[in-house]
Amino acid sequence: MKPIILTFFTIFLALTPVFACTNLIVTRGASSDSATYLVYLNDGEWLYHLNNTPAKDHGPGDSLTFKSLSGIEYKIHQVPHTYAIIGFQMNEHQLAIGETTFTGREELWDKDKPLKYWDLMGLALLRAKTAREAIGVITSLVETYGYGSEGESFSIADPNEAWLLEMIGTGGKGRAVWVARRVPDGSITAHANHSRIGEFPLDDPDNCLYSKNVINLAVEMGWYNPDRGEPFRFNDIYDPPSPEHLKYTETRVWSIFRRAAPSLNLSPDYCRGKTNEPYPLFIKPDRKLNLQDVFSLIRDHYEGTEFDMTTGLNAGPFGNPNRPRPLDWKKNDTLYSFERPISTYNTAFSFVAQLRNYLPDDIGGIAWFGVDDTYTTCYFPIYCSVTSIPEPFTKGDINRYSSESAWWAFNFAANFANGRYRDMVNDIRKIQHKTEQQFINNQPSVEEKAMALSKEERIPFLTNYSDSCGNLVHQRWVGLGNYLVTKYNDGYVKDSIGRVRSVGYPPDWLELIIKEEPGKYNVIKK
Repeated sequence: MKPIILTFFTIFLALTPVFACTNLIVTRGASSDSATYLVYLNDGEWLYHLNNTPAKDHGPGDSLTFKSLSGIEYKIHQVPHTYAIIGFQMNEHQLAIGETTFTGREELWDKDKPLKYWDLMGLALLRAKTAREAIGVITSLVETYGYGSEGESFSIADPNEAWLLEMIGTGGKGRAVWVARRVPDGSITAHANHSRIGEFPLDDPDNCLYSKNVINLAVEMGWYNPDRGEPFRFNDIYDPPSPEHLKYTETRVWSIFRRAAPSLNLSPDYCRGKTNEPYPLFIKPDRKLNLQDVFSLIRDHYEGTEFDMTTGLNAGPFGNPNRPRPLDWKKNDTLYSFERPISTYNTAFSFVAQLRNYLPDDIGGIAWFGVDDTYTTCYFPIYCSVTSIPEPFTKGDINRYSSESAWWAFNFAANFANGRYRDMVNDIRKIQHKTEQQFINNQPSVEEKAMALSKEERIPFLTNYSDSCGNLVHQRWVGLGNYLVTKYNDGYVKDSIGRVRSVGYPPDWLELIIKEEPGKYNVIKK
């Protein structure tokens, strides 16, 4: 027997605070290029080293060793062949996975069981070719060995279809309960740390799958009484909503939906806890979305709405949407909280999977990858067939700054911009747009060249191209950080030819100062 201990994600979970995540799925019928898109924002204070795992054959005696959160070791069977994967995002067959944690009923979290959500994501990519197969891998593994995480929503997509899988433990009364819904072609969905699946059909296996115990456990626990004639709603049962939870989670879903489909005129009442009527699980966008649209949907601080984080007293004089954590506080038994945006400077990394069934897998699948805040990051293409990762995205120590690490280069520029956000973020976004547009413009010619090569030739070609894109992004952001430090120094701003200029507070902020502290700054002439 050849056991392998998988430590995937373990250090992250044990040592770093997690600030939750946001996902978006766009089906091929809802995209302008007939691609399926899956977006995963991983928010937490940790420095992620992106890697790639080659495909591999395994012997009949091989096994894997996993450790539960309580420290119990388990042996998991190995399969004869595992596929090549990039990080825990995508595999060589254009299968992509993301997640958000909804926690739900904590009494169902069995920390003695071995398989956590991140283990299941990695194992599904290693063992499945399609989204439907991935659901089978995940659910059969937890049925055999048990589920050791809190409530979880998985986004799972391939070039042909996309699914939302939601799972929670049983508190020792079984292995797991779960339900999976296929996203209708032509629709999109989003989730952000709150279970989204409510009612679901019991007799439509082409579009809905579920565990046998999903209703029975709720009845046994006293959370659902079928005799009352009320519909069974998975999310209401296993992740009961509260006003503060809805504000933190569903506001992000509302903002994605309101911008993708303005015609729906979706009210913010649900995310404010003013109504029990939830947002639709799936919506059709007003127009088909392209890659830039997808980037834009995850770059958002609720600008232009009543929750706009770039305005008001807490945004400071320069419209800074970033809020230090914790976001909530209490005074005189009243709970307050800042908004939780889609774009947050607490993001470790994010990716946009672009999955296309009309191209060979090694060309059709791209993970557009970026580190740090989605608003100020720069996405570059990594083809799913690559055999190496750009070095700056594979290194770095969160406890020691180094410009050789892409994570630090992006964090340096974005954090420095907090000092004069409105001005500096414009400089960052100019480079972001220029660089992303360069990659998008290059994509047709790069893929045309790749198509003309044999598979043995095009994988090194696409690897070299992805490496060059990642290295270019890193170099530009190191230079951008240097530029910002030079241009904005000691409260002054240098103009285009390097002249030092005094650029004070915006007039609206000065008016606010006068209003808030009348008379304090008056200059009295003798």
